[in-house]
Amino acid sequence: MIGIVVVSHSVKVSEGICDMVEQISASGTGKLPIIAAGGNSEGKLGTDPNRILESIKKVDQGDGVVVICDLGSGVISSQAAIAMLEEPLKSRVRIADAPVLEGAVGAAVEVASDANSSLDSVVSAAEASRQLHKK
Repeated sequence: MIGIVVVSHSVKVSEGICDMVEQISASGTGKLPIIAAGGNSEGKLGTDPNRILESIKKVDQGDGVVVICDLGSGVISSQAAIAMLEEPLKSRVRIADAPVLEGAVGAAVEVASDANSSLDSVVSAAEASRQLHKK
């Protein structure tokens, strides 16, 4: 099953998104492998590559991990975390170019609907959320 890491500059935001996503995507596939990686190393506003790295390792179940970030430096920290990984995990981690909440929901719904979803299909589901218009 593909794991999901939610990277936000705020611990509360990343945890809240994970909580919401878990509730929305509840299905018969079991517990969704999603984890919050918010805040800097002191738990304050910011991002921490080491926190992201450990979150990726924790949520990986062997099929891959999708990382969804809120802002630019979250992407930079996520790229740094991925660079620190060793193979074969490193090649199974992708950052989705998606809005953080909508992307996390899209990715999670894909994983929950098919426990055998591919990494590409989960990234695509997250990235498709960019097309969701609110009006």
